[in-house]
Amino acid sequence: MIKRILVGLGGTPFTAIATQCATELGDTHQAQLTGVTIVDAAKLENVGPVPAGADAYAQRMREKKIKITREGTELAISVFKEHCAKQQVVCRRIQYEQGDTFEAMIAESRFNDITIFGLRSIFEYGFVTDPDKAIIKLLRQGVKPILAVAEHYRPVKTVLMALSNSMESARAIRDFIRLNPWPGANLRIVHFTTNKETEPFLADKAADFCRAYGFEVQTDLVDGHPRSDLLPYARENQIDLIVMGNSSQNIIKRSILGDTVLETIHSAEIPLFLSQ
Repeated sequence: MIKRILVGLGGTPFTAIATQCATELGDTHQAQLTGVTIVDAAKLENVGPVPAGADAYAQRMREKKIKITREGTELAISVFKEHCAKQQVVCRRIQYEQGDTFEAMIAESRFNDITIFGLRSIFEYGFVTDPDKAIIKLLRQGVKPILAVAEHYRPVKTVLMALSNSMESARAIRDFIRLNPWPGANLRIVHFTTNKETEPFLADKAADFCRAYGFEVQTDLVDGHPRSDLLPYARENQIDLIVMGNSSQNIIKRSILGDTVLETIHSAEIPLFLSQ
């Protein structure tokens, strides 16, 4: 069940897709939406080292960068409100970030069922100087689940649930099943079997859990490694969304993401449902 949706508004092509997905989910589930801006204008003033005598040029660069970003964010907010009105979805409010880029999103996520934004845009549009650290911060602070939209919209009809031996992987599947964002979507569980600790009946156990909630689901054991083979598998099977949890058992101690999750965020051209 989804009743509250949080949407990150950053003025990039990903933002328009996040808005479309959020308003469609809001319409499907009769949920309310909250938008939060994810651009820290103060950070935009940093244009890097300035050569002697180039202060005036640097100032013009700052002003231009801030102007473009603010215009993009305001347009994103306008589109967000327009989509809400068109879908007759309740827009509770817009939260304007005024400090750390993701502090408002972390705070707002506490009482929302799902957070939607273009996670890959963190890498591609320079919101932060250390994208990996920013994503880790979101996960460590309990922002979950996250729907990380792709740059181009696609309706979700076939969902791939990536199953590893980690508890986080199982939790991601449970979160997805309980929320049921896209009722009627075809579900498939894939478990890569090259890991020495592979449990041969793990996929069957996961499928039984899904069926207990009334879902029909296919299972597939694949000889390969998820880091290199998950996205090719998704493309070959025309998957519209990947559900996955972090595979690193020590994310808090090591402060890193599992290789598979990080690589998938970097490279995926389809949306991801992430739960830590």
